[in-house]
Amino acid sequence: MEILEARVLQGHKSDVFTCAWSPSRDNLASGSGDSTARIWDMSDADTNSNHHVLRHCIQEGGVEVSSNKDVTSLDWNCDGSLLATGGHDGLARIWKADGQLVSTLSQHNGPIFALKWNKGGKYILTAGVDKTTIIWDASIGQCTQQFAFHIGPVLDIDWQTNETFASCSTDQRIHICRLGVKEPIKTFKGHTDEVNAIKWCPQGQLLASCSDDMTIKIWSMDIDNYCHDLRGHSKPIYTIEWSTNLILASASFDSTVRLWDVKQGSCIHTLSMHTEPVYSVAFTPDGEYLASGSFDKFVHIWSTQTGQLMHSYKGTGGIFEVCWNSKGTKVGAGATDGSIFVLDLGSIWRRKPHH
Repeated sequence: MEILEARVLQGHKSDVFTCAWSPSRDNLASGSGDSTARIWDMSDADTNSNHHVLRHCIQEGGVEVSSNKDVTSLDWNCDGSLLATGGHDGLARIWKADGQLVSTLSQHNGPIFALKWNKGGKYILTAGVDKTTIIWDASIGQCTQQFAFHIGPVLDIDWQTNETFASCSTDQRIHICRLGVKEPIKTFKGHTDEVNAIKWCPQGQLLASCSDDMTIKIWSMDIDNYCHDLRGHSKPIYTIEWSTNLILASASFDSTVRLWDVKQGSCIHTLSMHTEPVYSVAFTPDGEYLASGSFDKFVHIWSTQTGQLMHSYKGTGGIFEVCWNSKGTKVGAGATDGSIFVLDLGSIWRRKPHH
């Protein structure tokens, strides 16, 4: 196993909660507790001094002041021309790739926990502590439809199609809603505690959900009950990710990552090198490798075929999020101490014969 070198990006003054690569350029976006998001151009050798700072300000008495609130979520649109951010100040914002603010979306009554562009790039979906989800028309920065069916804060959302999405909540429920339809088109019940994250499989047929009840459930639009109830974790499951070939990865506070064969409903590998809660997992686009990030300050890179640990890097703070670029050659990670680091695996993989 090779210990990796990293490029460390300094600038944030507080926890980096979220990070995401642009789909089109070598740009990494990060969101922090210092009420800024930043866009780092990783093709620039001096990105530490040349990055864009996206200050999240609010109007007070006609003056712009820092919102002093966490930036909790961010997402690039499909071509990487726009970045959307959501924060604890209850506002979503749309920015150009050069850091210029395009519009501010205000209708939530409290912090935004999750935000996603649809694939077509026309709408942004947001979820909040106010128990609602909102579809926004990004071109005009206006609310198109607000959905108020949950009875607890909405923790996560995911688009199934350009107009249909799922939402999950502390109320243990998952609702499937569609633009232009007043009521949920389906509601999934089965979890016995808060539902932390939901993700549609790449084909959009199956929905995975994970919960504080220590289970993952797999749902289908054709069936009212869950198709699979995946058990094995011994503490709450924080998040889940699909690979292209219907393998699901789960990250848990029990310090393990599990890989599941969803067709069989069975656990293929338990990845147990972390020593603290695991907050994030991400597959390479081809599904061959998985990155995991934990509060033990480590990012581990695993082979999904063998479950073997391939590479490791220890940062200087607990890891909140890991993400791969679209080529599957670089991992970005955001940490509790405000640092971000980028691991370039392409340079290692180019030196080795690839099987």
